[in-house]
Amino acid sequence: MAYATLDELKGRLDWELDEDELRIASTSLDDASELAAMYGRDWPEATAPRLVKTLVLKAAARYMRNPNGYTQSRAGDETLAWSDAHGRDAGSVYFTQEEIRLLEELAGRKLGLASVPISAWGTKARTKAEGLVPVDYKGDQFPMFTNDRGPW
Repeated sequence: MAYATLDELKGRLDWELDEDELRIASTSLDDASELAAMYGRDWPEATAPRLVKTLVLKAAARYMRNPNGYTQSRAGDETLAWSDAHGRDAGSVYFTQEEIRLLEELAGRKLGLASVPISAWGTKARTKAEGLVPVDYKGDQFPMFTNDRGPW
């Protein structure tokens, strides 16, 4: 299950892929598609939003351009450097935080707090808005929601 094809990925790269690179490109599309399904949802391939395909192609092309996750490379004295910016994802197919947010929004996941009204199973809306409940032996009363039959 891949949300994009190998030919679409080849169109985003500026070199001809050899046999090993074709194999790696194919698996990177599969990996990016799996991640898209995890961060978003498991869309059927035929009905996935176009942006999902775009994000999968971006992640796979990013990996193909830099499969080892280098951030710096120098020819003199042979210096190579990696960044901790992507943590365990460096050198693998990954989505950026913005891409993950887009996938979550496409899947209908909104992060944040929400207030949700709840009620017990089988309850009915109250016709009487407020009742008084005794709170001590002297007869003091406290306003509480009640039913029509009594304060309890």
